[in-house]
Amino acid sequence: MSTAVQNSTDLTDEQLIEAYRTMMLIRRVEERAGMAYQMQKFSGFCHLYIGQEAVATACCMAMQPEDYYMVAYRDHGQAIAKGVSPEGVMGELLGRQNGSTGGKGGSMHIFDVDKRFMGGWGIVGGQIPLATGIAWGIKYRGSNEVCLVSLGEGSIHQGVVHESLNLASLWGLPVVYVCENNKYAMGTELSRVSAVTELTRKAHGYNMAAATLDGQDFFACYRGMKEAVDRARHEGRPTLLDVRTYRFRGHSMSDPAHYRTKEELASEQERDPISTLYSALVDMQIATEEQLQAIDVEARQIAKDSLKAAEEAPWPEDAEAFDYLYSTPIAPRG
Repeated sequence: MSTAVQNSTDLTDEQLIEAYRTMMLIRRVEERAGMAYQMQKFSGFCHLYIGQEAVATACCMAMQPEDYYMVAYRDHGQAIAKGVSPEGVMGELLGRQNGSTGGKGGSMHIFDVDKRFMGGWGIVGGQIPLATGIAWGIKYRGSNEVCLVSLGEGSIHQGVVHESLNLASLWGLPVVYVCENNKYAMGTELSRVSAVTELTRKAHGYNMAAATLDGQDFFACYRGMKEAVDRARHEGRPTLLDVRTYRFRGHSMSDPAHYRTKEELASEQERDPISTLYSALVDMQIATEEQLQAIDVEARQIAKDSLKAAEEAPWPEDAEAFDYLYSTPIAPRG
């Protein structure tokens, strides 16, 4: 990795080390979450972010703290990247009071409004019009925030995605659509379900800027994210990003991933975004191997402590079971 790669970003050495720390923390918390799931410490669905850490980290480093981030159901790592504590994430997985939403959301519905992390949405594509609405609200208020929204390539053909892209371009909304293209959706390779595999072409019909990014290269990913965020903030124009990434685990913990070969997985793991950034930081003399290994040791301990804190935290009170649930009274018949 050459020094020119470092100089092509506006990040300081300290920020690059922080990016590595965030990615390492996501990896170790997700590994610990996977172990907890296998030990039946929590149930339901569990979708791990292992292999995609550079994408969320680049997203959040390209944003300002006041910007909004909305994602789908592979949300643990993205929440951590936006500043949600590992304890808040793990507590939510285990359904405990110390979870970011008091244990009410679980794995697929992690929120932290104070961090402007707007979820965690389990409906495929359901977050896209909601994020577009947030961007419309930003424009209506005349404020200077940006909304980034993550979607998988498996949701790209949902009708609401195209309706949202059209309106975002028509109305000039400050939103970035980040398609985390990990190739297989739930288990079907993209070319088997899409007549167009160059997903940026889908933006052309909506007069929208688009770019393809290497999601396994933090530097390339950050530069593309920053350009899109700046376009949204300063020009009020949306962008569709096709971010080529790869998940090292199955779609969920119950997925053995038989649809891909061991050779393919091994080849993709050679481009592990964490290992790649590790080598770059050492080669550019930004950090020593000892410093980066110490960050890993710290991340492992934080992950272990976050699970322990969740296990020791109380369950939500029974009286809270119906809090924040709303219904419309039905008039009696007759």
